[in-house]
Amino acid sequence: MYNLPNLLTLLRVILIPIFVGLFYYPTDRSNMFAAIVFVVAALTDLLDGYLARKLKQTTKFGAFLDPVADKIIVCTALVLIVEYYSVHVGEFFPHMNLLISIPAMVIIAREIVVSALREWMAEIGQRAQVAVNWVGKWKTTIQMTAIALLVWRYNEPMIYAAVGLLGLATILTIWSMVMYLKVGLSHMSEDPKAEVIAGSAPNSSSSAISAASTANQEDAQSVTTADTTATSNTTEDSASTESKPVEKI
Repeated sequence: MYNLPNLLTLLRVILIPIFVGLFYYPTDRSNMFAAIVFVVAALTDLLDGYLARKLKQTTKFGAFLDPVADKIIVCTALVLIVEYYSVHVGEFFPHMNLLISIPAMVIIAREIVVSALREWMAEIGQRAQVAVNWVGKWKTTIQMTAIALLVWRYNEPMIYAAVGLLGLATILTIWSMVMYLKVGLSHMSEDPKAEVIAGSAPNSSSSAISAASTANQEDAQSVTTADTTATSNTTEDSASTESKPVEKI
């Protein structure tokens, strides 16, 4: 559990409250330090997975905590950014808050949907079908860069470039979500539980038919036995009558 990849993941979790504190700390350079902390957290996300595979130290704990830490820090940063630019909307061009709020909403919604989909796919043993693809990797890289620039907000050109990157990340977010959903829906239409239920129905019918056939055969055999017994009794009675001497009057 306490190997290097897992320690990097735990470090990312620890950096979250530090990032929030620096974001709100009332100094001129606090936003720059907050951006640096966010970049460090993003780098730990890159390194922990690589080291886990390289050192063959993958664990169930790391597989659970890594995506959780990613989503917490990304969603936290997006909420803080939306709050800041909504309050300071007058300092930038009109509708600046919408250009940040809508992508943030899409990204957070996508994280919820894909997480639920991956959990369901894991339950049916198809988790590998929704592994991270190249679209998701590009989305994450561009998204992290945009968030770091929006947190730093060094000057207006940087902010406008960050908004453009966030829009591009939103497009890739929707694209990757559609790709994952297509795979998931194909498995939902072939629910293994439904197949088991459907497959058991014919077997049940066959068993019922076999049981009914066996019962009919047993009834027929019983009738035949009864007829044979009755015939035997009749024959014995006839033989007894014939062998009895006739009394003279």
